[in-house]
Amino acid sequence: MKKIAILGSTGSIGTQTLEVVRCNPELQVAALAAGTNVDKMEEQVREFHPLIVAMWSEEVARDLQIKIADLQVKVVWGMEGLLEIAEMPESEVLVTAIVGMIGIRPTIAAIKAGKDIALANKETLVTAGHIIMPLAKEHKVSILPVDSEHSAIFQSLNGEPAGRLEKILLTASGGPFRGKTREQLARVHVEDALKHPNWAMGRKITIDSATLVNKGLEVMEAGWLFGAGLDQIQVVVHPQSIIHSAVQYVDGAIIAQMGTPDMKLPIQYALFYPDRKPMNGRRVDFFDLGQLTFEKPDTDTFTGLALAYRAAAMGGTMPTVFNAANEKAVALFLDRRINFLEITELIGEAMEHHKLKEAPNVEEVLAAEAETYEYISGRI
Repeated sequence: MKKIAILGSTGSIGTQTLEVVRCNPELQVAALAAGTNVDKMEEQVREFHPLIVAMWSEEVARDLQIKIADLQVKVVWGMEGLLEIAEMPESEVLVTAIVGMIGIRPTIAAIKAGKDIALANKETLVTAGHIIMPLAKEHKVSILPVDSEHSAIFQSLNGEPAGRLEKILLTASGGPFRGKTREQLARVHVEDALKHPNWAMGRKITIDSATLVNKGLEVMEAGWLFGAGLDQIQVVVHPQSIIHSAVQYVDGAIIAQMGTPDMKLPIQYALFYPDRKPMNGRRVDFFDLGQLTFEKPDTDTFTGLALAYRAAAMGGTMPTVFNAANEKAVALFLDRRINFLEITELIGEAMEHHKLKEAPNVEEVLAAEAETYEYISGRI
């Protein structure tokens, strides 16, 4: 029996993780954490019987506590609640499916407690990879990627000797606006940006996919996960989303992981690694598929990807600024307060405004986030 704790259990990755648990009785949920969705959390608690649950605010936690008063479940809240779950001795793996930089401190706490991390919170490595990866090595814990692209790279590297990697081919669907001009993008609406052609994801990450900012964040994350330089990570637009990413080796051979667009596969792979368990679901039919196509990303139109490479090259606190500015800008777009193109314009402005700090500690990373939020708020 493998016991897991899930941060962000009511979101897209969290709910799909629980689908994997339903199909695998050897998995047991020790803890759940979410933001404000009390009704969804109550359903999950009654089905999976965790020992402890966390909500973000005390008010919401008290509401949940009343709803599940008939159950023997401890209810906690806030960052202290997340840290308690991260450190609890009853779990072996922490699934970090929570959105945003709020995941950094619980991830660090879980690593220090000797737990493996099933990582679905890309902000953790984007902003604090220089802290997280050495810490994981020191405590001999595994960082197991849950993103489909990073899981594909991880699987494609499996079993190969170290030092043989030449290039990572990081695939992107291109999002709902692939092929559009900047003039066309100036007129798109929120509803248009939320119509991803291949994947069912949360609202924020779906917008990130539409801007290609998400791919930029994945470039940074891949660098930390696999020890690759920026010149070794090539983004390839692959509209069918069948090849989830690939690795090119020093002899020119390319190994790719392929499959239908289904997040449950990388989630299950991370939870059972190094084993591979049966999983129901649709399979790729090459005869039905017909062809796979590939394109260069249009970084002139989708400037978020170019900004991400720039932020990663600068390092220090700049990836934090890139990420925080994007979070704030996407929220403004979803609230219909800015247009689509202004998302990446605000990111670029925030990066120009920021005074870089090299090798920041956690407090300095969080301070850079707060400063960026304040700057964007002052701009609008």
